[in-house]
Amino acid sequence: MKVLLDTCTFLWLIVGGTELSSRARKLIRDPNNEVYLSSVSTWEIAVKHSVGRIQLPGPIESFIIEMRERHEIRPLELTEEATLQLPKLPDIHRDPFDRMLVCQAITHSLTLVTPDRHIQSYPARILW
Repeated sequence: MKVLLDTCTFLWLIVGGTELSSRARKLIRDPNNEVYLSSVSTWEIAVKHSVGRIQLPGPIESFIIEMRERHEIRPLELTEEATLQLPKLPDIHRDPFDRMLVCQAITHSLTLVTPDRHIQSYPARILW
């Protein structure tokens, strides 16, 4: 299975957060699955880090890459094709980062791993 991590899912994974469901943890750790972190999530982390909403134990430029590689998570770039999914989405969620993750999940046939109940209303495959 090809899975895309929501930003919070990635952050909980790398810090060993108890918020991460056992189902999500198992899905991420399964060596048969391809796990992705979107450039949208790295953008969101960078924005929140720059305004002090997220603290990281090292420079963001190296920390995100190091954590992604340590957990065998592949990068996923934001494509024009994915951005053009946005007008097709129902107006359920206001968070632009989450909306773009949904667009990427739809475009690339990925299962989005998220606890966000608003996201679960979109026409994408969601697991938690």
